[in-house]
Amino acid sequence: MKKKRGFEVISSYAKKGIHIPERKTSRSSGYDLEAAKDTVIQPHDLTRVYTGIKVYMPEDEYLLISIRSSLAFKKGLILANGPAIIDSDYYNNEDNEGHLIIGIYNPGDNPVLIKKGDRIAQGIFMKYKTTDDDTATGKRVGGIGSTGK
Repeated sequence: MKKKRGFEVISSYAKKGIHIPERKTSRSSGYDLEAAKDTVIQPHDLTRVYTGIKVYMPEDEYLLISIRSSLAFKKGLILANGPAIIDSDYYNNEDNEGHLIIGIYNPGDNPVLIKKGDRIAQGIFMKYKTTDDDTATGKRVGGIGSTGK
């Protein structure tokens, strides 16, 4: 049976105790994404928080990434490009294997420590539609920001 959608640990994090994202309740829409390692987010700085995972899904879906409300309310952090969108062709790209990296900004005046295993964001699978006259034929050739090259 062909896999439809899900998460996998990227190869460079295979033996680092990474948890596959999961929903915490039967009515949760989002899968909780955890930090793969301790990361300090300095004041007024944008920091990449690594998850150690990648996601696969059908061609007509994307993964919507949103910061967890607890991170925003309790630590004052915001998602740098929120909400973020992970396209289906990001999976296994040649630059970073499809590693989900979350950009988090600290607008505060104090450093914030994110510990390995802290739930930092949530991913929600979404469908999308295209226009009748859509002619997109390009192929992804890399990771973050590669479709704008």
